[in-house]
Amino acid sequence: MKIPKELINGFYIFLGIAVFFLLMEFLGLSHLFYLRLLNVLFILYGANRTLKMNIAEGKTIFVSNAVSATVTSFSGVVFSIIGLIIYSYAKGGDAYVKTLSRTFMFGGNPSVPTYAICLFFEGIVSCVIVTLLLMLGLNSKFKAD
Repeated sequence: MKIPKELINGFYIFLGIAVFFLLMEFLGLSHLFYLRLLNVLFILYGANRTLKMNIAEGKTIFVSNAVSATVTSFSGVVFSIIGLIIYSYAKGGDAYVKTLSRTFMFGGNPSVPTYAICLFFEGIVSCVIVTLLLMLGLNSKFKAD
């Protein structure tokens, strides 16, 4: 059974985000919320890789490529959220989440599930924005029909 390229590239997104956050944690920069905006670069890379693979295979239908890029970025976000939940509980659960940036979407004391749900919704928005940007940028390579 062959694993779809969307899942493989989604896993690459997860690896990039995981290494980036572990590096931020190691360097003591995990409290800087604006560094988390760089997640979009990893999502951009994975979705763009999927689109380039589709173009190389001769798949040039606009809608199917948009769906492919969205599935790639969404799978990367889901893998990353699962990884975050596992890592958070390994580091102390809710106590660990409280040590993360207090300026991120919360006014009180978030739990691991609350934190993960908020990141999930942020990730969905990133998926849509990245897909739209890539599809607009590569618009000349796709057919509308």
